[in-house]
Amino acid sequence: MALGAYPVARLTRLDNGLPVWALRLIRLLALLLGGLLLPLPPLLAQSKPAFPLGSAQPMRYRLGPGDRLHMAVFKVEGYSADVEVLSDGTINLPRIGSVMVWGLSLDEARKRITAQYEVLLRRPLVYLDLREPRPVRVTITGEVQRPGLYSLSSRGGSAQLASAGPGGGSTTVSAPGWPTLVEAIQRAGGLTALGDLSAITILRPPFAPGQPSQRLQFDFMTVLREGGIAQNPLIYDGDSIQVGLAKALSNEDLLKSAASTFAPDTIQVQVVGEVLRPGLQLVRANSPLAQAIHSAGGLTRRASGTTLQLIRMEADGKHQVQQVRFEPGAVLSSPNNPPLRQGDVVVVDRHGWAKVSDGVKDTLEPIGPVINAASIFRLFGI
Repeated sequence: MALGAYPVARLTRLDNGLPVWALRLIRLLALLLGGLLLPLPPLLAQSKPAFPLGSAQPMRYRLGPGDRLHMAVFKVEGYSADVEVLSDGTINLPRIGSVMVWGLSLDEARKRITAQYEVLLRRPLVYLDLREPRPVRVTITGEVQRPGLYSLSSRGGSAQLASAGPGGGSTTVSAPGWPTLVEAIQRAGGLTALGDLSAITILRPPFAPGQPSQRLQFDFMTVLREGGIAQNPLIYDGDSIQVGLAKALSNEDLLKSAASTFAPDTIQVQVVGEVLRPGLQLVRANSPLAQAIHSAGGLTRRASGTTLQLIRMEADGKHQVQQVRFEPGAVLSSPNNPPLRQGDVVVVDRHGWAKVSDGVKDTLEPIGPVINAASIFRLFGI
């Protein structure tokens, strides 16, 4: 057949411009020449795998209780169903009843359902779609404002990044798409003053029986110090996030951590005693003690700048009382200007003369009416 008479449908071309018949002719000539190596067009070379050997394979979504699925059999009526994975990990499908899908990927679940329908149908073509994934339930512990159990929506949403306890402002954190590690920490209120951004761990349970659990370590402090690309991994159902306790942080690290998206906008501290506006104060995370005094309006004339007390509840439930001197110009994290934590109480005592004056007043107060009556008698000469 002449080339000009070659059917138009057979003149399919690849990106290199050669028609299919020409490529086949090249292969035939190579075989006829006794295996002579001929350079093949680039598109005919075997494609490289998306993930090289030895690298981490992407995590495939595993079904679990709460997932909503849609199943249908191609061109077979009465077999489609919208189902939800029950607490025992099964779904109930038409004609075949319960099918265990807990821990399976969508493709594995589809093959299992197909095998069940092959008993009833001839070569069934099963479609299985994930209509709505279940909430991502994670555990967040360590140095966060509100450690505990959280359910993060896989459809995205918003979280309030603020300090623990009632009152105070907050920042709305938008979290579109699948939840990530940073969004999970933000949902827990952000890091405490002693949260270590260089020691954040994800403990991930095995996705299938017989597989080992995973332990993933992340260091965000180095990225804050030096810049670069920071990993923000996705969070999956059953993950446990641990934020380590920082042993020793420099002032620079404290300020970088407080200004990052990992820290809450404000923390709540109580300032009582000889200040102009005693009570609950809202200050930025990792603010120095002097900032809480300024937020309360500063010291009164009766205040003693040398006998301030910082009362702090430790993780073991014990109270620590620290005597400090009011030095507004002291360096952050110095003994007299330590960084504040959520729930700290600052007590501003009176100076010595105020204590003596108050003592005399308290002593004379019970006999005050008698002294006042005697003064009236002397006034009238009685």
